[in-house]
Amino acid sequence: MLYSTFASSAWQVLTHGGSAMDALVEGCTLCEKDQCDGTVGYGGSPDENGETTLDAMLMDGTAMDVGAVACLRRVKDAIKVARAVLQHSRHTLLVGELATNFAVSMGFEAIDLHSKKSIDIHQDWLKQDCQPNFWENVSPDPKISCGPYRPLKERNDLYLRFNPDVDAMNHDTIGMVVIGADHKVVAGTSTNGANNKIAGRVGDSPIMGAGAFADSDVGAAVATGDGDVMMRFLPSHLAVELMRSGASPKEAALSAIQRISARYPDFSGALVVASNKGDVGAACHGFSSFPYSVRTANASNVELFHVKCV
Repeated sequence: MLYSTFASSAWQVLTHGGSAMDALVEGCTLCEKDQCDGTVGYGGSPDENGETTLDAMLMDGTAMDVGAVACLRRVKDAIKVARAVLQHSRHTLLVGELATNFAVSMGFEAIDLHSKKSIDIHQDWLKQDCQPNFWENVSPDPKISCGPYRPLKERNDLYLRFNPDVDAMNHDTIGMVVIGADHKVVAGTSTNGANNKIAGRVGDSPIMGAGAFADSDVGAAVATGDGDVMMRFLPSHLAVELMRSGASPKEAALSAIQRISARYPDFSGALVVASNKGDVGAACHGFSSFPYSVRTANASNVELFHVKCV
């Protein structure tokens, strides 16, 4: 199913009187259920133990409130659990097994998130001597062997820590910005993270300012790509602040991406930025181009755009 379908689903919620938050949750939920190229929802991107865990967040740009979950185990509905964190707790982010306990207490079902695809991915990875993986400065050599690993006494700090395996087919997070009829802006993300990640890893998607950021006075931004790198720069927050200072969405997206690529020239990622007036721009690095979908009252259908990467 195309990502434009999820934008269309969110738009339908708005046109039937739903809130911007309702629309965002609907669009992301549909992507989770559809498993979005295997990079969102259950049954994809297994960690090095073969388990699929989920990250999601949503941000209310009017209340400046956030609900998020990370490394969520055995619960399919990550974006809905994130909303429950926002609505039924005073916290911003819950993680791991205890996030699962919270979800179950809120009425969500705990189930097995494996699929045949995720099991096959994990088995193939083990047969390939656990290549690629995310270990560094350990023994045995992680470039040729599986673990368990032990730390080396002498570290090699002469490398840049990024994921060379993030590419056009292995980066996807669903990121969505919704502007309601009342001009309230929300933003959110959902993902199952990186293939073969170290168990317990959390990327940028559930981190406010990294995976997404919204301020109804300005607009919002969402990110996808090498989350371990991108979260170090808080690009979504930066893009919104650049718009606050007068930049267009396109200029803000480009500046935020270039801030990262100046330090990590081999990283791959993208940013979609929207003003609170509905203007949209995007920028990317490490791919040839990046597609994003937009639905507004000025168009009869979802429009698909492509931005050339820098």
